[in-house]
Amino acid sequence: MQMIRVKLPFGGVSADQMDAFGEVADKYAPLRKGHITTRQNFQFHHIPLDKAAQALFVMARTGLSTREACGNTVRNVTGDPWAGVNADELFDPTPYAGAFARYWLRNPLSQLLPRKCKVAFTSNDKDEAITGIHDIGFIPRIQGGVKGFQIVVGGGLSIMPRNALVLREFSPLDEYLKISEAVIRVFEKADELRKNRAKARLKFLVDRVGIDEFKRMIDDELKGDWSKGNFSPERLLFLDDEEANAPAKKPVYDQPNGDGREFTAFVTANVRAQKQQGFSAIEVKVTRGDLKPEQFRGLANIMREYSGGRARTTVQQNIVLRWVRDESLYEVFKRLKDIGLADIGAHSITDVVSCPGTDSCKLGITSSMGLNAAIQAKVESMNIVDPLTKKMHIKMSGCPNSCGQHHIANIGFHGAAMKVGPQQLPAYHVFMGGNYENGSMRIGQQLKVRMPAKRAPEAVERFIQVYESNRQPGEEFNATFDRIGAVPFEAAVQDLTLPGDFIDENRNMFIDWNRLELYELQRGEGECAV
Repeated sequence: MQMIRVKLPFGGVSADQMDAFGEVADKYAPLRKGHITTRQNFQFHHIPLDKAAQALFVMARTGLSTREACGNTVRNVTGDPWAGVNADELFDPTPYAGAFARYWLRNPLSQLLPRKCKVAFTSNDKDEAITGIHDIGFIPRIQGGVKGFQIVVGGGLSIMPRNALVLREFSPLDEYLKISEAVIRVFEKADELRKNRAKARLKFLVDRVGIDEFKRMIDDELKGDWSKGNFSPERLLFLDDEEANAPAKKPVYDQPNGDGREFTAFVTANVRAQKQQGFSAIEVKVTRGDLKPEQFRGLANIMREYSGGRARTTVQQNIVLRWVRDESLYEVFKRLKDIGLADIGAHSITDVVSCPGTDSCKLGITSSMGLNAAIQAKVESMNIVDPLTKKMHIKMSGCPNSCGQHHIANIGFHGAAMKVGPQQLPAYHVFMGGNYENGSMRIGQQLKVRMPAKRAPEAVERFIQVYESNRQPGEEFNATFDRIGAVPFEAAVQDLTLPGDFIDENRNMFIDWNRLELYELQRGEGECAV
């Protein structure tokens, strides 16, 4: 069985590509679904080896590629899904993200790096692409009328989470590719990183030598003859004119009919006004990032009719429909509802993020997707109306590698294992106080608790109760956590940390979410989920 990961630079996807994904999910994926990752890719799991080539051909017909989606290469270039329509942006970085992706695709320098290199482009200082957790990040800047980027390096999560540090305060557009090549060249030459694959990311080099020494290494690399070439991105720039392709105005639009309250709630939670007057962008909440064949095809049709045939995936495992005319929002809402994608609360506490975990990843320790479903059900059952609580984010990973970005959630979990006598059971470590919004990326603090997987949903409810009973007026979760510390949260779940005896009455505690058999830790060599 194979996992196929398809790259979507800056998350951009066309209607024809959505149809291709639907065909692959329908014909070749036994689970009949595709999965949006936290790096804006699509993945299809358990593809039979003798069917893999056919699946690749279906996607290649629409311009999709899996080249360098895995391995020790420059991975998919992620981007802010609101870039180009964001009222707060200095300029649209999308063309330059695309140029970066084309520059490094099949580039000989990036075929055998010490480890993978993740890159992100955001559109403003709110940093919705989360550049801080990437090996290289680009934030738009304008100096003296010249467009360019602030460049940051050395970010990442996993076993040694680090916030990226500033390499260049400003790099003009005709130099950002050259600076990135200098970084890749220094990274590629760092042979000491190759000794231990678990400590081979760029962040380990930056952390070891320090940012000042790393800057000097980059300056020395830029003295090489290779740097004397032309690094203007002009020859690599290509972008469809989304505004020109926006849907034409219709004479008549459908209006709410008995579902006005539901539609209003959807607009409030899932819709943003674009900087282009008369247009909005809709964030479609995709539960656990999974789409069925019918949903792929339904989205493709919606995109053709209402968003100029284009959409973007997000690092929150959702989809953004851009260039939707304000008058057609209700029609899109109805069409989304018909395919089960009109859930309210995109980017809220009910929009839980996780990696695939043991459902498909050989590195997984626990079923993070199963826990995702259980926690989402718990949170939805609480009928949360408090606006500050609704703003919270919950994320989980099936192992410490943090593909589910648990380090930067208000409440995060990563998979572990516990033992009662000889019998293992699935468990989770807990992180709290992480953040990735409004340009303030912060790594969460690990609590001094480890609990059985089946107890985690109850723990989430208690964590929320501690927050709501201790906060000051207008105080968000992280501010309360900073003020009162970890101890009250740890104390609230102390009784949940003991699994109990391995007896028939307690057998369920020793079975992971979405499983029937007793838990047994089995890990192997594999490719991480994003």
